[in-house]
Amino acid sequence: MARIAFIGLGNMGLPMAVNLIKAGHQVEGVDVNPAAIDKLKAEGGVNVEFAHVAAARADVVVTMLPAGKQVREVYLGNNGVVTAAQPGTLLIDCSTIDVDTARAVAAEAEKKGLLMLDAPVSGGVGGATAGTLTFMVGGSAQAFTRAESILQKMGKTIVHAGGAGTGQAAKICNNMILGISMIAVSEAFIMAEKLGLDHQKLFDISSKSSGQCWAMTTYCPVPGPVPTSPANRDYQPGFTAAMMLKDLRLAQDAAKAAGANAELGAQAERLYSAYADSGEGGRDFSGIIRFIRG
Repeated sequence: MARIAFIGLGNMGLPMAVNLIKAGHQVEGVDVNPAAIDKLKAEGGVNVEFAHVAAARADVVVTMLPAGKQVREVYLGNNGVVTAAQPGTLLIDCSTIDVDTARAVAAEAEKKGLLMLDAPVSGGVGGATAGTLTFMVGGSAQAFTRAESILQKMGKTIVHAGGAGTGQAAKICNNMILGISMIAVSEAFIMAEKLGLDHQKLFDISSKSSGQCWAMTTYCPVPGPVPTSPANRDYQPGFTAAMMLKDLRLAQDAAKAAGANAELGAQAERLYSAYADSGEGGRDFSGIIRFIRG
């Protein structure tokens, strides 16, 4: 079993780390939140105060951090993971960040003889808790082969997308689709209301027809048709609107840099920005239906 330094024990990171403990790995957790540390220790994990201390003695370092700025700081800052880790250490960043940062960190890690993967996830807190996440992985074949058994303890679907940064590319493309489709499903249900069509009847038809999509069948934005969706608990997250907005902005930045046309993605970004600015950034992203409804 591996000695794993897990840096970032938030809503996603903590249950991922717990699943590694349950699989028999020795997990040393690093986080600024004492409550998260207490929960990790209750599950059999160990607290280490500083990331560079944990990284220096780890076989594997896993990070789940808010944004590219924090990833650069943790990996490349003073006493960063890249400096502290021993040659041959496997580094897995599960944060959702910009492609350029992912590639920059990977390049520095490679210079130090480290194996680096960008491995953002899809599946939300529920998937993290159940160990059913999808991992979109960028990096070398050697690093992926070594990481696969670790990732399988936290996820159900593990896909090697290609070289460094391609995991992040896959994640932001996927979440752009999700953000757009949630708006489309919300507009359809609102239009159904105004036309006198029952929510359940629309769901029964569209969930089995050409309108079928994950935003409808798993995360339906109206109460009732999918009992486990956030709509049934006043849109408590789940995956917040603020996080969706972050991913849509990453997608727009990437589209501009690559010269790609993403007009629907741009409109989705504008709508989620307005929704978050209305004070609802902490709500589940499916709550956008209430903003669209007005």
